[in-house]
Amino acid sequence: MPLFLTLLLLMLLLLLLSILFFVFKPWRFFLPLSSSSSPSSSTSIKASELERPLLSADDIQVSHNQTNEFPLDYDPEGACSPNQLHFRVPQNDSLVQKQISLPSNVPLGDSLVLDVIHDHLEDVDATGQTLVFPPAQFVETPKHRRSNFESDRLKDFVQGDISDQRSCLTLEVNDGPSRGLRCSVQSTNTSRLPLTLGRVSPSDLLLNDSEVSGKHAQINWNVDKMRWELVDMGSLNGTQLNSQPINNPKTGSRHWSDPVDLANGDIITLGTTSKAIVHITKQNQQHIPFGVGMASDPMALRRGGKKLPMQDVCYYEWPLPGLDQFGVFGICDGHGGDGAAKSASRLFPEIIGNLLSNSLARERVLSLRDASEILRDAFAQTEAGMNHDCEGCTATVLLVWVDGDKNLFAQCANVGDSTCILCVDGKHIKMTEDHKVANHSERLRIEETGDPLKNGEKRLHGMNLARMLGDKFLKQQDSRFSSEPYISQVMHIDKACRPFAILASDGLWDVISMKKATELVLQMRERYATDREKFAERIANSLLNEAKTQRTKDNTCVIFLDFDTCRVES
Repeated sequence: MPLFLTLLLLMLLLLLLSILFFVFKPWRFFLPLSSSSSPSSSTSIKASELERPLLSADDIQVSHNQTNEFPLDYDPEGACSPNQLHFRVPQNDSLVQKQISLPSNVPLGDSLVLDVIHDHLEDVDATGQTLVFPPAQFVETPKHRRSNFESDRLKDFVQGDISDQRSCLTLEVNDGPSRGLRCSVQSTNTSRLPLTLGRVSPSDLLLNDSEVSGKHAQINWNVDKMRWELVDMGSLNGTQLNSQPINNPKTGSRHWSDPVDLANGDIITLGTTSKAIVHITKQNQQHIPFGVGMASDPMALRRGGKKLPMQDVCYYEWPLPGLDQFGVFGICDGHGGDGAAKSASRLFPEIIGNLLSNSLARERVLSLRDASEILRDAFAQTEAGMNHDCEGCTATVLLVWVDGDKNLFAQCANVGDSTCILCVDGKHIKMTEDHKVANHSERLRIEETGDPLKNGEKRLHGMNLARMLGDKFLKQQDSRFSSEPYISQVMHIDKACRPFAILASDGLWDVISMKKATELVLQMRERYATDREKFAERIANSLLNEAKTQRTKDNTCVIFLDFDTCRVES
């Protein structure tokens, strides 16, 4: 019996020791501290320790009951649009974000629940929030956040530097079924970039070649390298540059190739038969014999803050390829989309350049001092080359040229209501004609078709314009629509008269009269009489800002030509 009691006491003692062992957990004093780094661990931090921004607003945004691993504009593949500058301006934030000194054993990429101990409850309202830290390679925490003013200055500097380095690329097909075809684009004309090469519309260089893919290749302007680049778009028969293939190395791949630089004189081969030679010319501002300024704005906020898409396109090309004496300036105001406006802005310089490349036609313009036939043919060919059934646009084209005696001339043609005025000795001359259905002259033209408008009728099939480019479906339904342009008289630009010209879409003229626009330019001319650097750009932006001040509700494009600074080389 005593032995039995002894064993029973020993067992009870062992049981008691076991219970105490599991209750006090003595092994925790011998394990590594890293075990506390579990994502579910809770760390107490005083609110007084929350001092500096944890992450910039561009890297992470934290709100109640929501966790975002990356900001909305984060681009892990670097797949920004090729037409956008690779700069991101920090946004203003109404939230004050604070930096938390984290334990060194907390890994990035995990969630951490913070129990915030408040010294002053009103200072912090983030109790219980879960913060997600992006992986280390994506996080960049600047010591000092750049101010919006500094960022805007940097952006303006970069954009100004790019605009000063203008480059014009021309492709001329010299072999294949489409031999003789040409197209041109300027590096600053982002509405026409990238330039596409293919067998089907809407390719910019449309090649009638069965070996060319529908979307074969494209050319874009690299703003970082200041170079033109060629990319194969996964074509079936491949693309060669100077007889060297640039296709994606994967056999049978329909993936795009890496971009390759283009140089003046390069030969691009599409498939095996179509070849195009590359012409690249630098066109700095000083090559234009007068000042040119352009400005545009979609005027996006209207009707309760809804965005208004940009359908206006303004463009110019001086000189036209191979034609040092001629240049084209134009405004296209699209409706139903921007496709028609972009097509017209691409076609006009090419078609006018092709028409003037004929030596007889060119000499006729120079000798007669009249380009009416060229402009009329250009509108007809542009209309024929546009495949837009349900989209259309206005078109105002100003052709400027220099004759053999160094005299400067200008002539304008238009359809629609985008207006051009020429100011001579402080008085404006309208170089265009509005083609609104309500205008008396347009009603008379419609009456001559044999189907006059009814009294009080101010629209045709919902359109307030009776002349435009595109809108092929409407023109098939109603012959009263037209693409026949109004053509102005030729104006001799005499520098002694201190002339200037303004081309603008109706977004400007809806709120500013031609007289008021002329007065604004004359006032600015006096203000900057001793400082004419980038005067044309200042004027264009001032007119645009005046349209904003007057609360225009339409897209607005402005081109200002300062003939007062004309310097035709002898």
